[in-house]
Amino acid sequence: MATLIELLPKEYGFVAIVLVLYTFLNFFMTFQVGKARKKYKVFYPTLYASESENKDALLFNCVQRGHQNSLETMPIFFTLMILGGLKHPTICAVLGVLYTVARYFYFVGYASGEPKNRLKLGGFFMPALLGLMVSTLSFGWSLVNQPASH
Repeated sequence: MATLIELLPKEYGFVAIVLVLYTFLNFFMTFQVGKARKKYKVFYPTLYASESENKDALLFNCVQRGHQNSLETMPIFFTLMILGGLKHPTICAVLGVLYTVARYFYFVGYASGEPKNRLKLGGFFMPALLGLMVSTLSFGWSLVNQPASH
């Protein structure tokens, strides 16, 4: 009987590596939020600063929001990478790198204090996500259209 690893395409390893790279990016963003909390004096459990607290503290909100938005889409990204990568591991790995790099620029642009900066290079995360969706649909379609085994 074959083990699960033997059943996976060899290139699936790239999918796993990209997922870990994205995890490192998430750690980086988490660290930046922590630094911004200290700098702008926005302490836990406060999620976002209010204008009445300190006008400069509103810059904290841009850092927090950049990270929060990445966290909101992370489960979608991981799911599409894991499933789509079963059939298209190389394509998904390349799209995953594009997504990760774009997410870095999205975060840095948002954290700059000018939220519109997030879309300069950060906007490329959406085409990467769409490509992952197509790869996952292809995987699902191939399962549905398998000949019945008896």
